[in-house]
Amino acid sequence: MQENNAQYKSGFAAFIGRPNVGKSTLINRLVGEKISIISDKPQTTRNRIMCVLTRPDLQIVCLDTPGIHKPQHKLGEYMVKAADSALQEVDVAVFLVDASEKKGGGDEYIMKKLAAVKTPVILAINKVDKIPDKKALLPVIKSYTDEMDFAAVVPLSALNDDDFEGLIGEIAKHLPPGPQYFPPDMVTDQPERLVAAEMVREKVLLLTRDEVPHSVAVEVEEMKTRSNQDIYIRAVIYVERESQKGIIIGAKGAMLKEVGRLARADIEALLGNKTYLDLWVKVKEGWRDKASSLRQLGYD
Repeated sequence: MQENNAQYKSGFAAFIGRPNVGKSTLINRLVGEKISIISDKPQTTRNRIMCVLTRPDLQIVCLDTPGIHKPQHKLGEYMVKAADSALQEVDVAVFLVDASEKKGGGDEYIMKKLAAVKTPVILAINKVDKIPDKKALLPVIKSYTDEMDFAAVVPLSALNDDDFEGLIGEIAKHLPPGPQYFPPDMVTDQPERLVAAEMVREKVLLLTRDEVPHSVAVEVEEMKTRSNQDIYIRAVIYVERESQKGIIIGAKGAMLKEVGRLARADIEALLGNKTYLDLWVKVKEGWRDKASSLRQLGYD
């Protein structure tokens, strides 16, 4: 139930940045639930994912966007469009950068996109825990603020900070007065089967290397609650080549079993029910460059 507060604020914030700067980690920490998957592989997030932070005085609808990069295939084009469109629909943008890396061409490219919209932009400097001498942060911040007028600058560590009141406060400044868009107990608009598919994909990213992670997609074909309240999920892991299928299955099925074990633990934590996860691996050649395959897998 929304508080009877004339000053209640609600609105949308897009989190924008290069691949692997920590957008998903930050949003998961903000909403207090693991919704967006995380890995150290670039371009982990593929869809625009909506996560909701609700407090007695405000509701922030956070849009976790794919990392903006130069696309190499139709999937990459879809990901960049998803990030671009988010900027047109929000009250404020959070531009997340990595404090431990120098500003590069990717950051410059994103800043040009941000400058082209009227949306106020907060510069969030992530991974400050990697900078032992905080004075070293000043030239990092200056390299960005010299080129763009930001609404605020907030240093933070998405991984290690205990709270994010500074960032939440800055976002709130740009939210209009209004009612809650979503019930207070809702943390995402993503269907459970899509979140489950992403959790399986996250474990593949965690356990595989080289070209395999970017060639993987996961589709939940069936998800149902049994009479004993256990949940049955049948999911297919798609790869582009037969050799990749062998890697994911592993010797005597060991890799696939480990993917299932780890994913099941996360899914059970999210759903609160014992889960039976039935995993299959299939080859779908060149799916990242086929519009029909992208639509089938939910990238539309």
